[in-house]
Amino acid sequence: MRQAGRSLPEYRAARGSGTILEAIARPEVVTEVTLQPVRRYGTDAAIFFSDIVVPVAAVGFGVDVAPGTGPVVPSPFSSAADLRRLRPLDPDRDTPYVLEAVRMLRRELHVPLIGFAGGPFTVASYLVEGGPSRNFTRIKALMHTDPVLWHDLAERLTDLALASLRSQLDAGASAVQVFDSWAGILTPRDYATLVLPSTRRLFAELARSHPAAPRILFGVGTGELLASMAASGATVIGVDWRVPLDEARHRVGPAIAVQGNLDPALCLAPWDVVADEVADVVERAGDAPGHIFNLGHGVLPETDPGILAQVVDLVHRTGRAGVGRL
Repeated sequence: MRQAGRSLPEYRAARGSGTILEAIARPEVVTEVTLQPVRRYGTDAAIFFSDIVVPVAAVGFGVDVAPGTGPVVPSPFSSAADLRRLRPLDPDRDTPYVLEAVRMLRRELHVPLIGFAGGPFTVASYLVEGGPSRNFTRIKALMHTDPVLWHDLAERLTDLALASLRSQLDAGASAVQVFDSWAGILTPRDYATLVLPSTRRLFAELARSHPAAPRILFGVGTGELLASMAASGATVIGVDWRVPLDEARHRVGPAIAVQGNLDPALCLAPWDVVADEVADVVERAGDAPGHIFNLGHGVLPETDPGILAQVVDLVHRTGRAGVGRL
């Protein structure tokens, strides 16, 4: 997951004391932090170090990432007038540091690099709520009381994500992952009618411009949405720890690969417990049409790096042929 290195002491040293957006604007820091888990663990891919609000911050909407809080928006999105604050993203002009970091990483890496962006709903939730939310009341109210405005907002955010992901692929990323982290708070009907159309367009456009690049879609608490997510055009569906992978495969169908889904909290348990859980994930994943072993959400900062090294080693020793490979 995108927080792959945050349990590492070398990660904290490289990040320094600035904000995450300040760190992301420094290609040499992004390169170092992205490489650290690959160096230490020997993972089969690297996940680009960034944040889902980078595109909206780059176009000047007015968003920051507060330490210990997450994205904060002092002037939240509230009317059609706010659409003007979401101009198109020009990656060469707006996020040249992202492109430089991707190029630097491609020169350093011997494994695939996974770029990423935030899903339109999740990014919109921060813009409308003004920050992290427990109940998502404002975004749900907008979606149901002014569906036209919601559609326009979702389309603007889809365009931003598309421009960002294309630029990462053009610069050398091998695959992309879309983090629609909070989609799981929606009902299946609301997801299918109000969110899935934009996500489907995003993946369709990526498939046209970069047909060989795997497309991963992930959300938290999305067990009831997996069938709809499988209809998004993603080639891989990320699954959190709440749904066993054999059941997830049943829900997404035989043509979609799965990613996941060890509970991050279990990585704080003794190794014998962790090993049993890893084996269960691998066994439930099966072997077709593909499985990328991963956690079911981000690494907890207090996780022992030694345990994670043992997890990677165990998967490499016991996983089926091709498992974990892009």
